[in-house]
Amino acid sequence: MSLDVLLGLFIFAAATSVTPGPNNIMLMTSGVNFGLRRTIPHILGIELGFGLLLLAVGLGLGALLHSMPGLQLAMKVSSAAYLLWLAWKIAFSRASAEPSAGAERPITFPQAALFQVVNPKAWAMAFVAMGANVSAEAPVLSMLAVVAAFLVVGIPTALIWTGFGMGLRNLLSDPRSLRLFNLAMGLALVATLWPLLR
Repeated sequence: MSLDVLLGLFIFAAATSVTPGPNNIMLMTSGVNFGLRRTIPHILGIELGFGLLLLAVGLGLGALLHSMPGLQLAMKVSSAAYLLWLAWKIAFSRASAEPSAGAERPITFPQAALFQVVNPKAWAMAFVAMGANVSAEAPVLSMLAVVAAFLVVGIPTALIWTGFGMGLRNLLSDPRSLRLFNLAMGLALVATLWPLLR
């Protein structure tokens, strides 16, 4: 992989990783509600899950999905259903400042990793990244380069979104404001379904 191609890959990985999407909306919400320490398993789960998704697409899962329209439809329906459930959970979660909010928990490492399977933005990123960067001359090496690029930029961009949420904590210290924020983030998560429905 030439230096120009590698640079282009890192720019693509950074641009797609830092833009709004289901993962980043949930990370910002977790930053507001739980802080950095309790969001770290969520961040690491995203990185592992997305890295594995990239490898699966690179190894042929993407071609298999394109050849099976029924499976594509099933994945779209399950993705939409799961995103709607998450949006509901986020929108109507109790504010962490409320006394009864102890039952609320951040997304766990396995949940975040498995979420990548139904994350439409993750699939789109994986298809484009692997399709544009895996070379016939060195398929394994170029696949690993794509995974490495996303891992290198993934953690810093996840920290940016979590930090943005943490920066809002003081503004949202009132339980009513936090409830409104959680509702807005739930609606934003629903809005991420738009590419899936087109």
